Amino acid sequence: MARLLSAVVSVFLVLGSVPTYASEASDTLLSALGMERMVELMRLEGLEYAVELGDEMLPGGYTENWGEIVSRVYDTEAMAVSVRRGFAKGLEGVDLAPLEQFFYSPKGSTIVELELSAREAMMERAIEDAAKETARGFELAGDDAFLLVKDFIAAGDLLEANVTGALNSNIQFYRGLVDGGAFDLSEQDILEDVWSQEEETRAETRDWLYGFLIMAYMPLEPGVLESYTALSKTPEGKALNAALFEGFDSMYGDISYGLGLAAAREMMAEDI
Repeated sequence: MARLLSAVVSVFLVLGSVPTYASEASDTLLSALGMERMVELMRLEGLEYAVELGDEMLPGGYTENWGEIVSRVYDTEAMAVSVRRGFAKGLEGVDLAPLEQFFYSPKGSTIVELELSAREAMMERAIEDAAKETARGFELAGDDAFLLVKDFIAAGDLLEANVTGALNSNIQFYRGLVDGGAFDLSEQDILEDVWSQEEETRAETRDWLYGFLIMAYMPLEPGVLESYTALSKTPEGKALNAALFEGFDSMYGDISYGLGLAAAREMMAEDI
C-alpha cells in the first residue's frame, strides 16, 4: 500500500537572486511539484486498495459502508496538510535557489508531468504489469534506460527510502488494529512480524519503482535524466528528496493507522 513517490520535480518560479528558505516558499515549491494532483492520485489508489483490504480482512468482505469509511480516511485536505508539514520541516534551513534555478525550466515541467502521468497510468493493473515486465527486460539486456534509472535511484537512495516508508506504514496499520481491539499484540510482536516481510517488501518495491521510473522517463530527451541525477547528488537535491519522503511518509503513517483502527472497529462490530 505504501508505495511512495520518488522525488517529483516540476517548474518553480525563481523569486529573485536572494536565496529563498523554506517557509511559505516550501508550500509554493510543493505545489509546483504537483502535490495537489499527487494527493488526489494517492486517494484514488487508496480507495482501490480498500476493496482488496475489505475482502481480505472483514468478515463480510467489502461493503458500501466500508467504502465510505475509507473515503473519510483518505481525506485530501488532511493528506495535504500532513505532507506540507513534513515537507516544510525537511527543508528548514535549505537554500532553495539551486532547486528553483533547475526546476524553472521546460525539462523540470516535463519531468513532473511524466511522473504524474505514469503514476496515474499504473493504477491500471495491466499497465503496471507491462511496465514491470519492460523494466525486467531492460535489466536483463543491460539497456541504457535501466542503467540511467538505476543511477537515479542510487543518487536519491530511493529504494531504501521507499522500503522504509512501506515498513513504517505497515507498523502503523498494525498499531491501529491493536488500538482498535482487533488483535492483542505487543510492540515487539508488531515489529517482528513487519520486519519478517522486509525481503518481500523490498522485492515488490524494487519491481514497482523500476517499472514506474522507466515508464516515466523513457520519453525524456538525452541528457535530461542525467542532469536530474546530478542534482539529486547535491546537498540541495538530497534535502529535497528527504523532505518529500518526510512529508509523504507522515501522510501514509496517519492513513495507515486510521485504516487499521477503522478495520478493527468493523471487525469487532461484525463479531458482535
